[in-house]
Amino acid sequence: MERRHLKTEAAVTKTSSIFNQTVAIARHHAWHMDSAQIICQQLPTARRIMRVAVVTETWPPEINGVAMTISRMVAGLQQRGHQVQLVRPRQHARDNPATTPNFEEVLHRGMPIPRYENLKLGLPAKQALVRLWSVQRPDLVHVVTEGPLGWSALAAAAKLKIPCSSDFHTNFHSYSKHYGIGWLKKPIVAYLRKFHNKADCTLVPTSAMLEDLERHGYLNLRVVARGVDTRLFHPGKRSEELRRQWGVRPEQPVVIYVGRLAPEKNLPVVMRAFHAMQLMCPEARLVLVGDGPERTALQTAHPAVIFAGMRSGEDLAAHYASGDVFLFPSITETYGNVTVEAMASGLAVIAYDCAAAAEHIQHGSNGLLADFDDAEGFVQLAENLINDPVRIGEFGRHARTTTEKIDWECVNNEFEAALLEVITNAENGAALERLSA
Repeated sequence: MERRHLKTEAAVTKTSSIFNQTVAIARHHAWHMDSAQIICQQLPTARRIMRVAVVTETWPPEINGVAMTISRMVAGLQQRGHQVQLVRPRQHARDNPATTPNFEEVLHRGMPIPRYENLKLGLPAKQALVRLWSVQRPDLVHVVTEGPLGWSALAAAAKLKIPCSSDFHTNFHSYSKHYGIGWLKKPIVAYLRKFHNKADCTLVPTSAMLEDLERHGYLNLRVVARGVDTRLFHPGKRSEELRRQWGVRPEQPVVIYVGRLAPEKNLPVVMRAFHAMQLMCPEARLVLVGDGPERTALQTAHPAVIFAGMRSGEDLAAHYASGDVFLFPSITETYGNVTVEAMASGLAVIAYDCAAAAEHIQHGSNGLLADFDDAEGFVQLAENLINDPVRIGEFGRHARTTTEKIDWECVNNEFEAALLEVITNAENGAALERLSA
């Protein structure tokens, strides 16, 4: 036993001696490395998984730009491994919440929005959200819409000191004049500014929108662009069978509009532009895709126009691609997803110089831009284009090339980074408060 103990002690002493020699050599070299480069191996940091509560008053199967955009962004978060809790109004009596391993829905009561019968306005739910998030605390609350449910989410997040971000999706203040409540524009502007300034960060789709909102007193803005599904919206979806149903031959030009048939979409300019085009090219046909409160009046006034109604998915893609020229004179868009969907489908787009069109159309190269709200200029561009199939084709091809760079994967990376930054800033701020206390 004693010999074994002495052996072990000798081994330890020898190991210790070798270690000390190694340290000495390392120190010796460290003193003589003035001109040498130190190479550090950096191991990849672990990716943070977020728990995000998304609050929205619109969600598929409702068909509108906000529902489509936020569903894409939520899918992007899920694909990146983040956990999403979706809080929204119940759409109908048989609407049941969906639950998957990293996604759950929480449904609240809602009421129909006037003149938007298919959409619901979420009712106030602050106390319910406080109870929910006290038990299942998210890392961040992301508010998509500015209704009572969205306001409740902001208030609940503030009470629980949860970081909060918001989206600016819709120019409700611009809509007011189209619905006979123009006198409410100033109060609506004040409400929206107060709403978004309660959030730690507000995401906007374009640089122009950011600059405009900053001029109106909005704080903590960040641009996160929108994407387009270039596999779904593609020139290859053109359908001669669909065009035959419209009663047009392959060489006949089809002018198309896609969107809500409602006052805020500036549809009288669509009709004026098309009538000017038809005077130049009597064979031209107009197809309106969408539905809304103006449909009945439009059908009565313009019986020769093709009203295709609401379309989605592959059917919508075929309707886009089966047209030739896309008219979009709306001046109330924060972005206008239909603009880039039409471009991806290979159409020659005519739009006002604002929102998505201003971001992605180079006038005379991949489409045409009229000065903002210049109806005469818009009509003139349409009139001059209709009898020029070569330019129409060139615009469509170049538009398609442009949209191939607007990838949802990149946009969702930006969205993820923006949310992570809000969380990190909040955590850093809380740490500084604790240090100074």
